[in-house]
Amino acid sequence: MTKGPGVGTTEESPGGRAAAGTTGLDDARAAPDGRRRGAVVAALMLGMALAALDGTVVSTAVPQIVGDLGGFAVFSWLFSGYLLAATVTLPVYGKLSDTFGRKPVLVAGIVLFLIGSLLCAAAWSMTSLIAFRVVQGLGGGALQGTVQTIAADLYPLEERPRIQARLSTVWATSAVAGPAIGGLLAAYADWRWIFLINLPVGAVALWLVVRHLVEPARAAPAVRPRIDWAGALLVFATGTLLLTALVQGGVAWPWLSAPSLAMFGGSAVLIAVTVAVERRAAEPVIPGWVWRRRTIAAVNLALGALGLLMVAPTVFLPTYAQSVLGLGPIAAGFVLSIMTLSWPVSAALSSRVYTRIGFRRTAIIGISLAGLILAAFPLLPYPAEPWQPALIMLLLGGALGLFQLPLIVGVQSTVGWSERGTTTASVLFCRQVGQTMGAALFGALANAVIAARLGGGDLDSVSHALAGAGPAPAEQLRHAVATAVDRVYMGAAGAAGLALLALILVAPRRFPVITDKPDA
Repeated sequence: MTKGPGVGTTEESPGGRAAAGTTGLDDARAAPDGRRRGAVVAALMLGMALAALDGTVVSTAVPQIVGDLGGFAVFSWLFSGYLLAATVTLPVYGKLSDTFGRKPVLVAGIVLFLIGSLLCAAAWSMTSLIAFRVVQGLGGGALQGTVQTIAADLYPLEERPRIQARLSTVWATSAVAGPAIGGLLAAYADWRWIFLINLPVGAVALWLVVRHLVEPARAAPAVRPRIDWAGALLVFATGTLLLTALVQGGVAWPWLSAPSLAMFGGSAVLIAVTVAVERRAAEPVIPGWVWRRRTIAAVNLALGALGLLMVAPTVFLPTYAQSVLGLGPIAAGFVLSIMTLSWPVSAALSSRVYTRIGFRRTAIIGISLAGLILAAFPLLPYPAEPWQPALIMLLLGGALGLFQLPLIVGVQSTVGWSERGTTTASVLFCRQVGQTMGAALFGALANAVIAARLGGGDLDSVSHALAGAGPAPAEQLRHAVATAVDRVYMGAAGAAGLALLALILVAPRRFPVITDKPDA
């Protein structure tokens, strides 16, 4: 592994305990008094809440937004546009934070997100709202990656599970509270307040960051850093084209149609051009070491598979709960939210495991359990009792908390300050690309199963058909949805198997741990 000046490398000890005497720069970042560091953590949690609440709050207000602005045919781009912008900018923001520091990137991200929120509240048509959601996404990409990176900067290795558990709690709370907040604002105020409430929250986060986040001085680089604008534009263009093909394929046009083939072909060409440009760039946005180092490559692959398998519970379980179990939207949301209760608890306790047996072994145990739990879902009786899928989700959250957090903490600990932003961004980028691919692949799988069972139809028409059909057709539809979701969960178990293979075949037995030392 390439090491910069003043950087030492250790490994997890034979007993599994990481030799994590994180000193020097890491200690300098953890050294601020408790009040200042607490204020920064509060800012990080508020910034994470902005990004986490965004999708869940907006989803419940879609009927009101469409009723006011129209554009039902394209409303899905309210989510796709944001996702695309946030995902494709992650590598760019990661590199910028390593080059110029975390604080300016986080401040710029919060400001951009708030500008986008204000513009969304003033939107006059669905087209303008989608465009402004893209602006929000450009800020959201900076929030997601930089918040995770600063969290690793602030705390030494042995304390990082605590801050990561707090950030996981933010996501869990957002998953539960977001739909309720969005529904209340849409029903009793106006859908525009969904975006306006971001302003005071973001303003407080911005004030705390500006006032309390102080990054230690670093030695001036011998050569003035150069921004790889060509690489940044190519990464943005490649990611946008590829994710658009995945998001729209099978929805706006058939998978084997000319538009779909043209977009995938164009994506392949852009990927080749991007690799060629980045190999020649002095300061590439996506450096080659991200994939040459076994630890980072393995974590990227494993968390990409995590994004893939997460589509099963987050996208298809609510449909299953309402269509098959007959639950209302609130009860269906509760079945899903059970997972978000066990996940942060398991993540917080995972440090007691990986300090004894190591990051890799802990993650292997977590993903192995997750695969077995996902494979158990099709074994539920038909019709299942609501507590049965809820129990599955409770166990799945515990397994995934044991899987994800050790990998994030572990991979952040294998690089120094100057590479941590790029590393964190690459991990989050792969996870979101996996989630996008999962939505496309499992959506096609579910549609195919339903079409085979019913002789036509897709998931979008299931709720409407169940509401208007008689008992016999409704029962047939419920069986079709149950079968489709069972197949999706088996596919998710397969994705867990891919993550397991990445850890077994690619990841080193022990993660090398970097100890930063102060610059001279």
